[in-house]
Amino acid sequence: MRRRAGLKALFGEKLFPLVFAHRGYSSQAPENTLAAFSLAREKGVPGIELDVHLCFSGELVVIHDYNLKRTAGMNARVEETEYKVIRSLDAGAWYGEAYKGERIPLLSEVFELLGKDVYYDLEIKHESRNPGELESKLIDLIKKHDLLQNIIVSSFNPFALKAVRERASEIPTAIIYSTDKEVPAILRHGEGRWISGCGILKPDRDKVSRGYMIFHRLFGGYPIIPWTVNDPDEARRLLDLDVDGIISDDPAPILEMLKVDYSKEIPQR
Repeated sequence: MRRRAGLKALFGEKLFPLVFAHRGYSSQAPENTLAAFSLAREKGVPGIELDVHLCFSGELVVIHDYNLKRTAGMNARVEETEYKVIRSLDAGAWYGEAYKGERIPLLSEVFELLGKDVYYDLEIKHESRNPGELESKLIDLIKKHDLLQNIIVSSFNPFALKAVRERASEIPTAIIYSTDKEVPAILRHGEGRWISGCGILKPDRDKVSRGYMIFHRLFGGYPIIPWTVNDPDEARRLLDLDVDGIISDDPAPILEMLKVDYSKEIPQR
């Protein structure tokens, strides 16, 4: 149970279970925008999950997809597009008129907005087996904002996590996995933990059963944070299995069920 104890030592026992707003409060605001992150904080959600890409001009930008089309209307890959172009795109109009004009933010803007008021799960988005620049810039930005004690870094890509661990072993890392066809078959059951050396598992919620929990607690002591959990009954099932956290598009009902005022517990380091 050493890994699990280490995570609780980092965030504080009273903050468990961890609760993250998935891409910000994405059930009520356009995902991965400052509006969604602000709404999550307003609703008292203690954790923010978001996605990080390195764009062509070298900035760390917050967007989920590799292509800008779905949320910003431009058919181009993030990694092949300069930030001045990305910044000109509307990332809110697709969601609704009230959010027209929302932009794809820099990760630095999210840190400036939320600071130490929350803890973060930063998902690295790239597919290379030879990572480097994104990871180095991410670590530098975390340190610049003095957020080492507020951060988990996660990814489907175990090589990205390995690079983070080699550069900043003090940052907790989590391997994400599911049986989705886009995930390489060899990585669909958490095998990436052996490549990455990570200490946290982030499985698709459907994978988490009593047997799953017993196996990973007994043989690894891994903290387990399933995603994406929007049904309060499903959240209750998982919490009864003693998961360490929940990632949700609509976390307010889960917080109401837990009856924890996390705002009093997040340490202002």
